[in-house]
Formats: sequence, structure tokens, C-alpha cells
Amino acid sequence: MLIDLDHRDKVISAAIEAIGKTSISGHRISNGWATEQHFYFYFETNIPFISAKQITKNGRHKLLLTFPEKTHNLLIKVGMSAVDEAGARKNVETEIPAWSFDELRAETVAKWNQELGKINIQGESRDFMVNFYTALYHSYLNPNIFSDVDGRYRGRDNKIHSLDNSKYSQYSVFSLWDTYRAAHPLFTITQQKRTNAFVQTFLRQFDQGGDLPVWELAGNETECMIGYHSVSVIADAYLKNLRDYDGNKALNAMIFTSKIDELGKSYFRSNGFISAGDEPESVSKTLEYAYDDFCIAMMAKALGNNVAQYDYTRSSLNFINLFDPKSKFMRARRGGMWYSPFDPSEVNFNYTEANSWQYSLYAPHAVDALSELMGGKDSLEVWLDRLFTTEMKLTGREQADITGLIGQYAHGNEPSHHMAYLYNYTNAPHKTQAIIDRIQNEMYRPLPDGLSGNEDCGQMSAWYVMSAMGLYQVTPGHPFYDFGRPMMNEATIELETGKNIIIKALNNSARNKYIQKVTWNGKEMTDMGITHDVLMNGGELIFTMGEAPRIMVSTHPGSALKAADVERSGFIAPPFFENEERIFDDKHTITIGHHPFISRNNEWLFNSTQKNSISIEYRFTDQPDSIYSYIKPFEINKSRSIEARTSIRVFTMSAAYDHESQWVRADYTQRDQSIQLNLKTEYAHQYAAAGPNTLIDGMQGGSEFRTGDYQGFFDKDIIAEVEFKEPRVLKEIGLSCLQDMKSWIFFPSEIKIEYSYDGEHFEELPTIVTNFKYASNAFTPEMIPSFSTYVGSMTQDFYRQTNTTKPIRKIRVIAINYGQCPDWHLGAGNSTWLFADELIFR
Repeated sequence: MLIDLDHRDKVISAAIEAIGKTSISGHRISNGWATEQHFYFYFETNIPFISAKQITKNGRHKLLLTFPEKTHNLLIKVGMSAVDEAGARKNVETEIPAWSFDELRAETVAKWNQELGKINIQGESRDFMVNFYTALYHSYLNPNIFSDVDGRYRGRDNKIHSLDNSKYSQYSVFSLWDTYRAAHPLFTITQQKRTNAFVQTFLRQFDQGGDLPVWELAGNETECMIGYHSVSVIADAYLKNLRDYDGNKALNAMIFTSKIDELGKSYFRSNGFISAGDEPESVSKTLEYAYDDFCIAMMAKALGNNVAQYDYTRSSLNFINLFDPKSKFMRARRGGMWYSPFDPSEVNFNYTEANSWQYSLYAPHAVDALSELMGGKDSLEVWLDRLFTTEMKLTGREQADITGLIGQYAHGNEPSHHMAYLYNYTNAPHKTQAIIDRIQNEMYRPLPDGLSGNEDCGQMSAWYVMSAMGLYQVTPGHPFYDFGRPMMNEATIELETGKNIIIKALNNSARNKYIQKVTWNGKEMTDMGITHDVLMNGGELIFTMGEAPRIMVSTHPGSALKAADVERSGFIAPPFFENEERIFDDKHTITIGHHPFISRNNEWLFNSTQKNSISIEYRFTDQPDSIYSYIKPFEINKSRSIEARTSIRVFTMSAAYDHESQWVRADYTQRDQSIQLNLKTEYAHQYAAAGPNTLIDGMQGGSEFRTGDYQGFFDKDIIAEVEFKEPRVLKEIGLSCLQDMKSWIFFPSEIKIEYSYDGEHFEELPTIVTNFKYASNAFTPEMIPSFSTYVGSMTQDFYRQTNTTKPIRKIRVIAINYGQCPDWHLGAGNSTWLFADELIFR
């Protein structure tokens, strides 16, 4: 028998030791997704082994055990711990004291049946029953208990802590970007004690690690994915009266985490949005931070903290700042300008694992306000119709997570999960029922490949569990469940309080997918949803189903923040510059717009007998004290930087007050028309930067390729010529490039530079051979201790001196693509990218 401690992560240390003739203990400390993952084990056999031989080769640690030749049945018990080997031994001795495999299996099956049986389902088909209970099982696989049976655990500070007789275990594996959407709301119904334990875990991790978890694994914060969605889990629990923890401590931790200067949070707070040039995935981060701030506002409201409630309600509306009224999509901005070019189906680094189709409805806490931005309920319905029926195909970069497509709706990835329920917020809630029916039937099948996307620690399955029962919480942090399309005939949910929720779907069948009537404890409901408090009181929820849609008039109180709340919050959206081209030739007409929501009926928040005055003001940055009122488009005829803001004069019964948004800036560059660029290589659309003249616009990017300042060329050489209308003396000629090897972006292998005095006959400068020795196939990461630093992002100006005083008319730069990823690279054998931001001629 061979025990192998090999691991795909880098092994920092590992050891295996035989203890007597029936026991083995060991550990592995590895560095990978979790920065420092400690794994300790204690391994016991029911038959003594004859010998134990340790083998270490190429950093791999193995132990070869030899048993008697006549051994037929070998039983093995393994205990695991993140604390130490003694903890692993105590765990296995406590949890598996006997040697009966059948008894242990029966005990495990009984525990799972007890847990799964708390939702007792009756369906119309075996496939549905298999689907449902498989989904429920998947939903409960994470998070995992991380503390040992003696209460010890490894904390976020990598120190050993003790729970000190706490009634709650320490947990690990919090994939919160995924699971806050449906898994944790499900837990607030069926796993209330564990939900309190999860929040307690969060607060201990805050004490030890300095912030609330984003994506925690094995006591490590991986910082995988975006947002600070632990605040969603905490607020949702607290507002559902799951409060076995210090609420004020939780709120302080939520506020502190939201203000840490990282991942664009400071830009979000100061500017009201994150600019594409300041942080990658700027749209997704802005939208998700806004939702998280709503959760903080609701927590503050419940605790009576009026200042925090006001501040975070206002910042929760920052999603408005990225809504483009013309296209009706959420778009990236460059300060005051819209990021261009724009294609809603393009997958790029302005969005997290998605495109604009899949993020433009991400304001789950303010669907009414989003609907108003789009033009009202009917406009939202039309937008949803387009989403589910468009024939547009995905463009841009490859993103394996975008699967399960219906139109541009992507059920295989989490940002889309609430969208089908948004028809409930229109005048056509029956369309929610139809599309939920389709998703459940097409995206969930009782087969090995039956899911449309990654399980993501139970979120994909939790969506099905909730939806199959006819319920879904669009806005965690707002305890309201939307009605959808119940698939079961009857479900009984046994609550930890001893009460039961009975859900029935009468006249239910594959054909009868539309709700005709809903009753709660015998009383007919007009709303397309139910609150958590009402549901937890126990009772009977009955859906009567039918074949034809019933056009229901629904008051639907479910939208957490409404249009009136926007006005009450004091939120003012900054304006935006409608000109999307940053570079112009002779003159440029500047047009400044503002969001229609701000000027709805030209009213503001106070009782007033007068209409309130809304205007846009602008100024040139080289004349900051001269502020102009924007009346109509104006022209500029030279490079200018312009700032603009929204100004609102509010009239009350007794006075008038001025309120302004923050200034937003747009930089316009007049192209030097004496220079002509002929770029003979086509750049990738998703890495277009400022467009055709990017390489001569005089603006260099930073060290982050995802912010849109670089042009990207995949598996291509760059061939560029620059002609000067009037020949000029040049001292240096070259190209500015970026390298980020982990993203398959390599410096060019060599750069050829030529120049011509007459524009026809060229002379060559010595070829630049980048010759980065660590990028060769002969290199392996073990050769240098700072490999992780080396493969990080870096920029470099590559140039040659001309050594001539004669005026030059034309230059030619040829950057040779690196080729295939080297053998040591994870992408070995695949083509590479070449990224450049500026031609050098000076």
C-alpha cells in the first residue's frame, strides 16, 4: 500500500511517520489557492503492517506499507485536522471508535436522511425526486466544520485558537460570491442554528484576520471573486431574527470591511463608482459593492444606527452611475466618459466572469429604481424579453464559466440567477413562471453532467431547491421570497422551531406551469411573494396551477428600495460625457448628459410648492475657479481636461439649498495631425484601448492589463509604421509593452526597428532581443526563489538610439510575438498575447 502526500499546490513541508505497527501520522503544509494550508492526519489499520518504508523523490513524500501476504480485508480509519497530528488522532478516535464499516455507513446514511428529510417532497416523477434531493444534498456539502472535537482550530492569523465551550463549531469553505444568493437564504429556513454558527465564524475571522471573509478556505482568505458578501449573509440572518451573536460588533465589522482601501473600494466611496482605469472588473465591483452597502444599511437600520443607515443607503445607489440611458446597459466608465467601444455581448475585464447583458440587471435591492431608469415596468419587461430571446453570441475573451445560455441569460454562472424572477416586478409575472419552468427542466437533469455550470459550493443546487418549492429571495438582506414556478406537488418543511411549512401545488403538471391563485392559510394572496416572518410562523401555502397564463394584477411589495427611497437618500448621480472618442483631429463637440432618474418630474425630496432646479456645471481643469452652466453642447479645438458635476437647488417652504454631486473628469486629446499611424496588425476587439490611434496618443498605461489602456494582439506580431508630415530629428525609437506571464502575456521575443529619411528607403537599427532568460523553455520555477514575483505584471520601454541628426520621415516597428507558452507554464504549448500601449519616438 502506498500513501502519497503529493499535491497540486506547492508543498512547503511534509512528513510521514509510522507509529508502531498499525498507525501512521503525518502532515503537509502547502502553498496554492490557500496561501498556507495545514493538513494533518492520523491513519490507522486493523491489521498490523510488516514494514513501513518512507520514499522522498523530487519533493514528493510517500510511505510504502507492506502487509501479510494472506491479508484479504484491510480496514483503514483516517482522522484529519488543520491543527496538529494529535488533533487528527483525537478526531478519528472520537468520531470513529469502532471498526465496523457497515455500522459507520448506516450511521452516516441515517444522519443524511434525517437532514434531507426535513424537507419532505412529493413530486410527479422519479426524475424530479432525484433532482431535488441531489440538489439538497449538494447544497449542504459546504461550509464544513473546521474545528477539532476538542474545540481547537487554526485561525485566520495561522494561530491555534480554542472555541472555549462555545456551542457553535468553527466552519470553513465560504464561497460567498456564489452562496449568498440562494444557499445561505435556504440555510436561514432549514439550517438556522448553523447560520448563527456561520456568522460567529465570520466574526472570529474578523478578529484574527482584520476583515470579514470574501472567499475563505482552510483558515486562509483567498480573496477569490469580488464583493464583501459576508455582509449579505450577516444582514439577512439578523433581519430574519437569527441573532445569536453581537449585532453591533457585526455591524462595525461590516462597516470596517467596506472601507478597507483595496480592490477599488476607495474609488467607489469617493467617486460613486469605480473607473475602468483604476481597477479591473470595475462594473461588477461597483454594482456588487452597492448591493453590499444596502445590506449594511439594513443592518444599521435594525440596530438604530441612523447615520450609517443614511450613508450606506446613499452609496447603495451608486449602481445608477454606471447605467447608460442611451443603450440601457450597465457600462464601464473612464471617469466622466463611457468606456468605448461597447458591445453588450462582449466578455471583457470590465465584468466578472460575464458581460453587460449578464450584469445590467444587477441591482437586486433596488429593482423599482432600475425599472424607472429603464423607463418603467413595461420597459423592464421588454429588456428581459430581449435578454432571453436575443440571438447575439458571446464575443470577447474565453470564459469557461459562462454556460447554460438562454439568449444571453447564463444560468451556469451566478450573476444571472435572480434575473428570471424580475418579471415579477413588471406587469407580466407569468413570464417568470414560464422561464423558471424552462430553466428547471433544461438546466437540471439527473445525469452525471446534469448541471449547466459549476456547482460552486452548493449555490447552483440551492437555486433549484428554492425554485422547485416556488420560492426565491431576489434580495438577501430583504426578507421577502418571490413566487416562481413550484415543481413539486407537496412539500413539508420541518423548522427547527417545531413548526411546519406546507407548500402545495394543486393541479400541477408539466403543462400546468402557470399560477392561477395563491393562498396562505386559506386566505387568497394578491402579492407575488411572501415575507420570511409570515413563512416562519408556519402554515400552508397553496399554489393553484393552470395551463394558461393568468394576467395577475400584483402590488408586489418586494422591491427593497423604491424610487422614493432614492429621493429620500440625498443621492445625486454625477453627469457623464456622451463623447466616447478620447482622441480628435480639428474640433470636438462636447455633450454632457445626466441620468433621467434624477430629473423625474423635475422634483426632489422635500415638500415644496416650487419645482426644484437641476443643472449641470463644468469647468476646465486648467481654470478650476471658472465654473460654467452647461446649456448646450460646446466645442473645443485643443487638448482639454474637463470636469462636470450635477447641481440641484432644492426649494423648501422656507429656504433653498444647493446640493452637488462629485466632479467627474474627461480627458480629450487633439491628435497631432502631422503624425500618421499605419497599424498593419489588427488588435483584439476586447483590448482596443482608445481605438485606432492608441499607440500614438501619448498616454501610457500602468501595470494592470485589465484596465483597458493596452492594445492586445493574440498570436500575432505587431507591425506599425508612423509617418511624419514634416521630417523630424529623433533620438530614440521603440515600443512600450506589458508582460503578465500568468495571463499568457509575454514581452515580444525581439523588436525590429527601421527608419527612413524619404519614406521609401529604410535603414535598420540593431534588433532588440528581449532575452529574458527566465522566459525560456530551459527555465523552471525552482531556479529562482522569487519566481512568483517575476511572473507578476511588469512594463518595459524597449527602444534604440538613432545616433543621427538628420530628420526622419517614417519609422517602422515590428514586435515579434513570443510564440507558445514555455514548457514550465500552465498554458504550455498555447499561443501567447502581446500587449503594447505606445510607440516611442522622441
